[in-house]
Amino acid sequence: MPKFAANLSFLFTERPFAERFAAAAEAGFAGVEYLFPYDWPAAEVAGWLHAADLEQVLFNLPPGDWAAGDRGLACLPNRQGEFAESVEKALDYAVMLDSERLHCMAGLRPDGVSEEELTATYVANLQFAADRLATAGVTVTIEPINSRIDMPGYWLDDVHKAIRLLGQIDRSNVRLQLDLYHAQIIHGDLSRTIEACLPQTAHIQIADNPGRHEPGTGEIHYPYLFALLDRLGYDGWVGCEYKPQAGTLAGLGWRP
Repeated sequence: MPKFAANLSFLFTERPFAERFAAAAEAGFAGVEYLFPYDWPAAEVAGWLHAADLEQVLFNLPPGDWAAGDRGLACLPNRQGEFAESVEKALDYAVMLDSERLHCMAGLRPDGVSEEELTATYVANLQFAADRLATAGVTVTIEPINSRIDMPGYWLDDVHKAIRLLGQIDRSNVRLQLDLYHAQIIHGDLSRTIEACLPQTAHIQIADNPGRHEPGTGEIHYPYLFALLDRLGYDGWVGCEYKPQAGTLAGLGWRP
C-alpha cells in the first residue's frame, strides 16, 4: 500500500498552520507537504516538523505574487531574475527542512508570447533550477494542472506535454509530479497514464473528481489504483491534496 503524506494546505485547516503538523502525526501520517512555507521562518517550520517526527515530502517554489494572480514563473519571459531568486529562497527552506523534492509551477500563459518562446524560457529555467538544487540533492518536480476547472490559463496543462518537456530539460533530477485528480480531468484513462508515466514520476497526489474531495466521494476508483501502484512497484509518497467534505478526521475513512 502506498505511503500517504498529508497536504497541510488542504487538510487540518480547522487548526492554525503551526498545529497541523502534530495533528497530521496524531492522525497517522508520517510525512507532510503543503503549497508554500514562506510566510513563516524556515527554522520555525523545521521545529514544528521535527517536534511531530514527520518527514518533509514536498513544497512549491515561490510562485510570484500569488495574491495578484501569479501561478508560477517558470514559463514567463522577462522574469528570469525573479525566478532565479525564487530558486535560492526555496533552496534555503529545502535545506532547513531536509526536503528532497520541490515543485516548480509553470505559470499562466501570457498574452502575445509564442509557444516557442514560452517553451524555451521554461526549459532554460528548469535546467537552471535543476543544476542549482542538485547541490543539495533536491529533485525538481513538474506537475500538469488542469486549466479547465482549477487553474484557467495554466501553461503546463497536459501530461504528454510534461513528458516531452522532461526530455528537453534533460536533467536527471527533474521528474514528473502526477496528480491523479488533474490527470483525470485532463485525460482520464488513469491506469494507462500511470503505467506510461511511472518511470518518470517522483511524486503522486490524489483527490477525487468531481469536487476535489477525498477518495471515495467521486468517480475515481482509488482502491484499484492503489493496488496498481503496488503492482508496478511504486515506493514513493502519495500526497493527499484534497478538500475534505466534512472535516479532515471525518474524511479519513478511505485510508486502508
